[in-house]
Amino acid sequence: MEHLKSILSPVLKQLIDLLVLLSKNEYTQKSILLNNSTIGAHTRHVIELFQCLFVGYENGIVNYEHRKRDVEIENENNYAISLIQDIIGNLDKENKTLLLEGFFVENDNEILKVETNYFRELIYNLEHTIHHMALLRIGITEVSNVQIPENFGVAPSTMLYRNLCVQ
Repeated sequence: MEHLKSILSPVLKQLIDLLVLLSKNEYTQKSILLNNSTIGAHTRHVIELFQCLFVGYENGIVNYEHRKRDVEIENENNYAISLIQDIIGNLDKENKTLLLEGFFVENDNEILKVETNYFRELIYNLEHTIHHMALLRIGITEVSNVQIPENFGVAPSTMLYRNLCVQ
């Protein structure tokens, strides 16, 4: 597990480092490039998926559709930063089998249930976070002039590929 934490923590810290640079206005400004969403809304989404995983870890059932959709996360980047710090502090759990459930087909009331495990869901959340960071990269260029690190929102496999191409 320590290896997974060592992969996830720097990605989440990179998100924190960027959020620290944004004003409240930049954090909450609607972006045309993000389909009128905000940096805060994407950040909230990332945070709440981790929160769902942690709740699911305790009760054995992960359901990402049970997000709170806490608008305070969308509106207060300092609050979001504190929650991401909490996530980093709570990653270190033993692997265990979990049940992933959700409505995966539009207009279908059947809940699909699939066996998964904590480590697999951490990897899913890592990939999901990087995906949203890539979107944030696009949105931030519209609402702010902050400098974004070159590898922000870039998947590790893409970075590895780029490094191999340079050699």
